[in-house]
Amino acid sequence: MCVMTDLSTLPLSELGVDEALRPRAPAVPEATEAHRRQGGQLAAIHSHYLREMAQIGAILARIEARDAPPEQLKQIVLSLDMAENFRAFGSLCGRECHVLKFHHDIESADMFPRIEAAGGGRFREIVAKLKAEHEVVHELIIRLSRAADALAQSPTEANFAKAGATFRKLEEVVRSHFGYEETELAEAIGYYLGSI
Repeated sequence: MCVMTDLSTLPLSELGVDEALRPRAPAVPEATEAHRRQGGQLAAIHSHYLREMAQIGAILARIEARDAPPEQLKQIVLSLDMAENFRAFGSLCGRECHVLKFHHDIESADMFPRIEAAGGGRFREIVAKLKAEHEVVHELIIRLSRAADALAQSPTEANFAKAGATFRKLEEVVRSHFGYEETELAEAIGYYLGSI
């Protein structure tokens, strides 16, 4: 029997994905190069999310560095005031995190079960690991949402630092998760689903 850890009780430093414990997907010998290209569409979708996260990370870095003239920060986050910059950072994170959670919910509810069924259960371990990683991502989204709310209520350096650290952890986990998912499911997506 598998005992689930309550992710909400883990410190941020311990919330992550264990890359060493990731199972490898079985080969799909029937998959062609065309199937692999179709499966590669997932990487294109993920690339969009990663670009959005990189933009948020760039805003975070500029706010932290305070090395950009206020006019430049205004162009990025539409405000001259540091407190407003902090609030804008939280709002951007909130919007992007909501979209990311929706993406994962679709994968868990539709794509993963279809791959598992079409593959005759051969992808069960991969799907279980990916779903477990989704839970980590979702916990980080919850924490970032709370940190962003605290930042909006009280735009202090401490609240900004907490939001920034949580965002960086989320970005680290998402990048790792996306890479794993893309690598292990490209053939299965193309062959079993045709495309996404």
